[in-house]
Amino acid sequence: MTLKFDEVVRAGIAKQVAENIKSAIMDGRLKIDERLPTEEDLARSFGISRPTVREALKRLAAQNLIHSRRGPLGGNFVKRPDPEGLSKAITAAATLLVGIGAFDIDEIITARLETETICCRLACHNHCEADLEAMATEIEIQRDETISDEDFCASDVRFHRALVDSTCNGPLKLMMYTVIESFIPITNMIVFRVRERRKVAGFHRQIMDAVTKRDTDSATKALTDLLAYVRNSYATAMDARDKMKASPQT
Repeated sequence: MTLKFDEVVRAGIAKQVAENIKSAIMDGRLKIDERLPTEEDLARSFGISRPTVREALKRLAAQNLIHSRRGPLGGNFVKRPDPEGLSKAITAAATLLVGIGAFDIDEIITARLETETICCRLACHNHCEADLEAMATEIEIQRDETISDEDFCASDVRFHRALVDSTCNGPLKLMMYTVIESFIPITNMIVFRVRERRKVAGFHRQIMDAVTKRDTDSATKALTDLLAYVRNSYATAMDARDKMKASPQT
């Protein structure tokens, strides 16, 4: 086996250069949409070769920190953050943690109650007609007894996503992405056999009606009742599973 020491060294330097540029982006010395110096200028500035600069730029592109444009006015530019992309990365980690039991049901329900209560309050003040239409559409889907469990669960997620969207608050939507996209599907996987769809759809209707009337108290009460029902359904599902495990195998 031939060891390529020069490639190892170059990779180490490229990582340091990428971290240096990343720091400049994170602390605002390089602004969104600002063009980076050319590869030649960067190589001269850091005292490194152009191949090493390219490796550093590849690292930054892989982290969605920069993007390239072709043409006379092209080059490498600082990329505008993608909230959905960032949220998906966080959600993937949260889903894994929930899946391995790092959070128990009480923690999940409490997190949902506290955060979605804020969403209900803001939704009552900030919603538009399109938000209400999105929620109403999902409720109609949930009332269709012919849809599969998977489709019902997907509609459940979309309803709460519409509720969060109606807050018209970007940072909150970013934070809630994890709650909606990881916590709800995980609990749905466990409680879908014991919960009654019509009850869930009914709670959703109460939330939507309260948001429509801009009634924050009724909206948060309906949310509280919904999550209490989810908690009880979870307990019923766990009890049934424990009894099945304890029963003699035939």
